[in-house]
Amino acid sequence: MSQKKEFISTRRGVTYLDLFAGAGGFSEGFLQAYTDDKYFDFRLASDINKNCELTHKVRYNKMLGLDTKFICQDIMDDTFLSNLLKELGNQRIDVVTGGPCCQSFSLAGRRKKLDKRDDLFYHYLKVIKTLRPKYFVMENVKGILTKDEGRIKERILREIRSIVDDMKMSLLYGFLEENVKNKIDESLYSCLFLRLSMESSESDLTKINELFFDNLDRQFRNLTRNLEYSVSKSDESVNTIRHGLLLLQMKEQRDEIRKQVIQLKTVTHIDNDTFVNGYNSLIETISDEQILEKTIDAVDIVANMGGCLEESKVMKKSLEILTCSFDECIDFIKEIFAGNSKLIDGLECVLKEVRLYNIDEPIVLLSSNFGVPQNRERVVFIGCRNDQKMITDIPPTVSESERVKVYEALWDLDMVGNGETVTEYRNANVIQAYEKEKKRRTVQGQPNDNGMLFSEWSRAGRLGHRFIFDTDPFYVTNLDELGQAHKHVQMKLFNHQTSQQNETVRRRLQIIAKHGGYDKSKFELKTNGLESQKRNYVVLNPLGQSPTVCTMPDDFIHYSACRPMTVREMARLQSFDDSFVFQGKRQTGGNNRQKEIPQYTLVGNAVPPLMARAIAETLLNHIK
Repeated sequence: MSQKKEFISTRRGVTYLDLFAGAGGFSEGFLQAYTDDKYFDFRLASDINKNCELTHKVRYNKMLGLDTKFICQDIMDDTFLSNLLKELGNQRIDVVTGGPCCQSFSLAGRRKKLDKRDDLFYHYLKVIKTLRPKYFVMENVKGILTKDEGRIKERILREIRSIVDDMKMSLLYGFLEENVKNKIDESLYSCLFLRLSMESSESDLTKINELFFDNLDRQFRNLTRNLEYSVSKSDESVNTIRHGLLLLQMKEQRDEIRKQVIQLKTVTHIDNDTFVNGYNSLIETISDEQILEKTIDAVDIVANMGGCLEESKVMKKSLEILTCSFDECIDFIKEIFAGNSKLIDGLECVLKEVRLYNIDEPIVLLSSNFGVPQNRERVVFIGCRNDQKMITDIPPTVSESERVKVYEALWDLDMVGNGETVTEYRNANVIQAYEKEKKRRTVQGQPNDNGMLFSEWSRAGRLGHRFIFDTDPFYVTNLDELGQAHKHVQMKLFNHQTSQQNETVRRRLQIIAKHGGYDKSKFELKTNGLESQKRNYVVLNPLGQSPTVCTMPDDFIHYSACRPMTVREMARLQSFDDSFVFQGKRQTGGNNRQKEIPQYTLVGNAVPPLMARAIAETLLNHIK
């Protein structure tokens, strides 16, 4: 066991698991975090990719000696949740983190319509509903706030607020019986009551669903009672309602078809081609929203035919309730109470007990505010269980003038040549004009004369207060080599390798670096016959912070060496310790990046550990 006894013996472990773990940015930051009386006890991580699993097992199981488990499985798989519960056994989990894959929400590049990854939030929250941790954190790109004109953000907030405390639902049922039942149609009330009952994990969903559709069938008969028999059997609108009810009832089958089609779209990369509209149309056709829309339109037509307008209002609202979230059902109840502040206040009091999680608004974080030499904006949704303190902010650890600069992070790594692999620290290319920018700092970035340089923290590591390594850092190619000690490659410095570039590429990068970007250098590039189809080069500013670290190595040009960045340099910009070894292939091309998750992708997709540490310490300071 590599944890220091004097550290853990005086503190209580807060159990923690990390979903969509990737390289382990969240995990790394949470293991660094602690208070005088608490620390995070890392129990389990999961991701779909084998190289993520390999990186985790080397870091946390081999190097740090933890017994943290890893599930390598798609969270959308039907067996994921049961496998998770099996691995956890009787353990209670206090905190869950996760960054459901955010590429489809990103402001950079095209946003794919009906991307498989858009459903990952639902599956993440499915885990939350089952484990019911004290806190959970969902991380994503800032673009999620504006996706679908803000509807995705609102959907997430509603889903979080719709997680209920099973033990308190009787309070809501009693309130409805006393204050709602006598105010609306009996059949509509029954649908509302049944829909709210579906939220309880202790409910018999099959039975409730059957009762709900029995109610809709009775409403349908009332709606068509004035129609001639031949019309009721052959009219298009009548049949649309009849078949719409059947389709809505077969939600499980439709969801499976939708899942398979979206999976097919994802693995065959259908996007921006002549196939995409047809596949999207199929997925939309079997969606709740489109079936509901067509069925409700048909209800209006049939109501006019048979003169049953009141019956149509009841049926339309019942259909809407079927596909409403818990939170949307509450909005409907508030509409019933419109103008009666006493009843609305009474409902709010009940909801404070019934809602299992409180959340205000998503929090926008800038990584450079937490000692990271990178201006990476991320959004976090923090769900706070109703017996815990609300968290509405993550306090910055450095002011704007104190932020860590690129030169501070990278200066000692500027000693690798073209097509070279450096495996130990050696004399670097020191730039005297920038030396005054180097500051001694605390681990979280605050200037402090008794602290260390950012580069020194990176070399020494930020886990020394808690861990002694069980084994020195090492690199392996795959999971098979992990169990073969003779294949463990050890060195002083890992992941510091550059590609072999020809003279043309090197001259192009030198010109772009000289002018500070591709657009500014177009004339000289054209004059020298060095134009390129690639235009999105960013020349790093040594006296500022880097832009968001990405997954493509040649997007950034080193501020003085005029070359792409190494994996280790990218990891420094993310605030990973040098002892954190990124496993597997350094890079792969094209669509292989999605399957193999090379080192550059591991780094670029990660949550910066120092930002994760700030989130973790906020949680520790609030958790009961």
